Amino acid sequence: MTDDGLAAGTAPRTPRERARARTLEDIVRIGREHLALHGAAALSLRAVARDLGVVSSAVYRYVESREELLTLLLVDAYNELGDAVDAAVAVRPEGDFAGRFKALGAAVRSWALVQPASYALLFGSPVPGYNAPAERTIGPGTRVVVALMAILDGAWRAGELSEAGPEASAVVVTAPLAADLAKIRGEMGLAVPDAALATGALVWTSLFGAVSFEVFGQYGADTFAAGDELFERHLAVLARLLGLRA
Repeated sequence: MTDDGLAAGTAPRTPRERARARTLEDIVRIGREHLALHGAAALSLRAVARDLGVVSSAVYRYVESREELLTLLLVDAYNELGDAVDAAVAVRPEGDFAGRFKALGAAVRSWALVQPASYALLFGSPVPGYNAPAERTIGPGTRVVVALMAILDGAWRAGELSEAGPEASAVVVTAPLAADLAKIRGEMGLAVPDAALATGALVWTSLFGAVSFEVFGQYGADTFAAGDELFERHLAVLARLLGLRA
């Protein structure tokens, strides 16, 4: 969060900065509570001010609009998810690429099930009238896919990954898609080749699709009682699709 001249990630130094940071943390906390109770479309700075115990004009000194509050909630949720994924991946040995991928997937699901309202803000229906500012949300919002691509690329560099999983290796990558993949590879500093990178995009969307189906109840209430086992099978299939060696 950047405010009052503080760089993102910089600890507040003066008593005034510390007090401001605590108030912003309280606003985000209350905003998340309201998000869980009422949904993103019903977020109100006046309601947040009421629960904070101040007049609404006081909140506007910290958060200038409802859109700003939504951005703060987005960044907070993206970073909390990213922290959960990074912590889970770090537990696995560096060379255990399949284990790291499964830890990443399990962390995404666990966080989403505990924080369904925040997950819905990130990956559910867009909030009417709100456009997230790219300069503030792209970094936090890409942390999970960056972690996924790091696993894929690390496996390739270590010789632990075939060019693509058996299901995808026969698919021809055309010039337009190759140009897209080359841009991604350059931006992220990857060495992994086109076919495996394209498969990585499929695995990324499949992972979040599986989580979204569960979080949003799209399987149906009584369809799968063994949700943990089902998701583990999903992860095992996706790991094989990537060409990761168990």
